[in-house]
Amino acid sequence: MIVSRLELVDFRNYVNASFEFEPGTTAVVGRNGQGKTNLAEALAYLATLDSFRGAPAEALIRVGADTAVVRATVTHDDGREILVELELARNGRNRALVNRQKLGRSRDLLGVMRVTVFSPDDLAMIKEGPGGRRRFLDDVLVSMALKYDALRLELDRIVKQRNTLLKQTNARLTDETSVTLDVWDSKMADVGDQFGHARAVLVARLSPLVVEAYEQLADRPTSIELRYEPAWRQRGLAAALAQSRTDDVRRGVSTVGPHRDDLELFVSGMPARTHASQGEQRTLALALRLAAHRLVTDKAGSAPVLVLDDVLSELDTQRCEALLRHLPAGQVVLTTAGILPEAAHPDVVVRIEAGMVMS
Repeated sequence: MIVSRLELVDFRNYVNASFEFEPGTTAVVGRNGQGKTNLAEALAYLATLDSFRGAPAEALIRVGADTAVVRATVTHDDGREILVELELARNGRNRALVNRQKLGRSRDLLGVMRVTVFSPDDLAMIKEGPGGRRRFLDDVLVSMALKYDALRLELDRIVKQRNTLLKQTNARLTDETSVTLDVWDSKMADVGDQFGHARAVLVARLSPLVVEAYEQLADRPTSIELRYEPAWRQRGLAAALAQSRTDDVRRGVSTVGPHRDDLELFVSGMPARTHASQGEQRTLALALRLAAHRLVTDKAGSAPVLVLDDVLSELDTQRCEALLRHLPAGQVVLTTAGILPEAAHPDVVVRIEAGMVMS
């Protein structure tokens, strides 16, 4: 799968711009503030309906405009071309179209196009709390099978409903509330056990690929370990919820379940979050993305578009060259504000100029 053309209208700082891409590696070069990351964000948004920078949809619409359009021509391995369009509205609903046909829901666009993104913000996945690591796992699951998107949304709905009920108890559990909690606990246990199992299987499959990717980037053997071992999985979520009920009622929040889990990461036997160097943390974040990219490629039978946003500024010279030597097959879009290293051999260079955008 490749993106052969991308068009942006009133997206971020772009008024009206189009870009042509080829199979292989495309280097997007331009000064800081010209819109390189915005271009990368547009590619990813078509695939995930989410900003990898954590921005809400209205922030993607150019200041002064009411709507933004992101349009891409996607060519599949069998030669089929698909036109993917997304219209973001400041007021009202967003619209998604495939080959000019309107989709009932924007989320039906998921799976039409696949993109793997690495950005400098991925360092937070290693350094900060568990939320980013949970999101990483769940995004990979959705990329591999769309059923996990529905499962994730259902789990979020159940947790919100259960938390609302817990807050309404005012730390006092009545017989009526207890019966209602039993219903939500049953629903949460069913969905949560499924989600926890899927995450555990995913981590087992990812682990050797992360080790391989890390060692290629670092050019040396390194002990890397991924652990997903929430205590509730040992006895099942139903039993864990029953045990935590008194505490949940007192605190007014669900204290156990997949929404509270963590993916623990270790480098040379020590927690990466607190003991790894900045360089090791960056390398581990990139290794996680590359491993996920490979896993999704194997599952889908076609490589997602790999977007590397400003990655060359995040790594030392040795690791930059190692990355460029080991780029996976398929389409790669690499953004940079600096001079491309000698090891880089892009098939296409796209230069972002100030005249193409509104600052």
